[in-house]
Amino acid sequence: MLSNNVTGYMNSRRSRIEIIAEILRIAKGGARKTRIVYGANINFRLLDEYLKKLERAGLIVEETGKNSIIRTTEKGIEYLRQYKNLESLGIL
Repeated sequence: MLSNNVTGYMNSRRSRIEIIAEILRIAKGGARKTRIVYGANINFRLLDEYLKKLERAGLIVEETGKNSIIRTTEKGIEYLRQYKNLESLGIL
């Protein structure tokens, strides 16, 4: 049997779905990587992994240039809607 400390720690970890939702929420109005890293409480290496996957899935776009901006697409906004629906049902 797991102790309360271990169980509490395991329950407090976020799922990939939750991290993705947080990234999409932060990038909804456009954000730089630094803002997303601090807002989603993840490191740059992990953020880069997520951004590649999210861009391939069409959930974000990265506007490159002097100051690269990440924006949530309509498909990403739909992901957030579905996430909120599941959350409101107590599934997440």
